[in-house]
Amino acid sequence: MDLSSWFRRTLLRNTEKTQNPDPPKHNEPEDELLGITEQLINLVKSFTLETFKTFPLPDDEGATCGDNSLKTSGNIQKDLSQWQQRHAMLVLTKVKELSHLRYKLCPGHLKEHQFWRVYFMLVKKQVAEYELRAMQLAKLNEVKMENERSTSADTCEVEMAETKHIGVGSLAPTSLQLHNIT
Repeated sequence: MDLSSWFRRTLLRNTEKTQNPDPPKHNEPEDELLGITEQLINLVKSFTLETFKTFPLPDDEGATCGDNSLKTSGNIQKDLSQWQQRHAMLVLTKVKELSHLRYKLCPGHLKEHQFWRVYFMLVKKQVAEYELRAMQLAKLNEVKMENERSTSADTCEVEMAETKHIGVGSLAPTSLQLHNIT
């Protein structure tokens, strides 16, 4: 093998690596908690402008949508649950195609809250179990915090009762001594 063929192969390999880099790893813990999986990413990449424009939206009356004054960072509506907000922010950073669709659609064709309603209806099957798991974890953490609060409150009450008992006991002999003196 001569030097020129080695150089061409090395150059070709390096060119292929820069053109087709290894896919980014999406198995980080937060990704998993928020339902950002390869399957979801592939589904979201398949969305088009027409997917959102032609999606049949139910009446806004029964929906939990806020007005445009209810915004958080990144223009994600507060009418989304905390889990949905975190999911939306992460999916926008991981899937640039969705970010571009959102830019093209909002506010010209859809309002922000309509975009996210359509998105979460489209991905409902893929993210439902993750959202349910997050709600269960939040409930467990809430119960744990409540138990810790009640345990610490009980401890304080016991300590206060013991302090009062010791205080009364220490005063009692003095009172008795005073009665005996008179």
